[in-house]
Amino acid sequence: MAVRIVTDSIADLPSRVVQELGITVVPLIIHFGSKAYRDGVDMSADQFYVQLQESEVFPTTSTPPPQAFADAYDSLAANAQEIVVIALSARLSGTYEAALQGRTLKSKNCRVEVIDSQAAAMAQGLIVMKAAQAALAGATVNEIREIVEHHKPRAELLAAFDTLEYLRRGGRIGAAKAYLGSMLNVNPLITLKGGVVKPAGRTRSRAKAIDQLYEFAAGYSSIDEMVVENTACPEEAEDLIERLAAVFPNERIYRSKMTPVIGAHTGPGLLVVVVLGDRPRP
Repeated sequence: MAVRIVTDSIADLPSRVVQELGITVVPLIIHFGSKAYRDGVDMSADQFYVQLQESEVFPTTSTPPPQAFADAYDSLAANAQEIVVIALSARLSGTYEAALQGRTLKSKNCRVEVIDSQAAAMAQGLIVMKAAQAALAGATVNEIREIVEHHKPRAELLAAFDTLEYLRRGGRIGAAKAYLGSMLNVNPLITLKGGVVKPAGRTRSRAKAIDQLYEFAAGYSSIDEMVVENTACPEEAEDLIERLAAVFPNERIYRSKMTPVIGAHTGPGLLVVVVLGDRPRP
């Protein structure tokens, strides 16, 4: 394959998809006190949520070191003429900058293009999937960049939280900080716009919040791909998938458990619907 695709672990791609599409994933880092774990490599999602409940230390996260990206580039250069990196939103993390810095540290001669997805979670992941599919079909770097730019505005997510406390502690709450003064007995809804966290509504019950997720997906006129993600609430995720399957073919709905780094910023109880598609014209 002439062009290879690289992303970071925030893309939340299921391992089967990573293998089938030949995607290289560079992990972010989770810290529990003095101990550091590579996201999804040294610590699985299941292990993370157990430790999150048991640990007295609040977890923190950090970007991959630039050398981790450089090592990925050098590893791929043996069989790739060019590499495209699709990174977590630069407005949420320094991962995009780390990917850029990795280009100066690589030792092998290979063109590397780094693109800011302006997304996170499987909104980022679905964009990466489109790029990887194009690469497998023989697309050039310029063609892949055009594909990524085309799909950026088509990849949207809506997330229902039990609490915004974890986002507040992690400093990733952005414009949604307006919710902080009225979090009691409120189930906030969050989205990403322009690569930053934005408020998308609030309800007085968890059931109504999940209804909003359903209505968000049902409002699309056409859907390429759909994902339901969760942090330690798999039963709710399966119930939502069952509801959505009545409207959309079940085989088109991916399941994903949020990567530990995302869980460190959201806490348990996060339920997310991600759609790559088109809404009806006004």
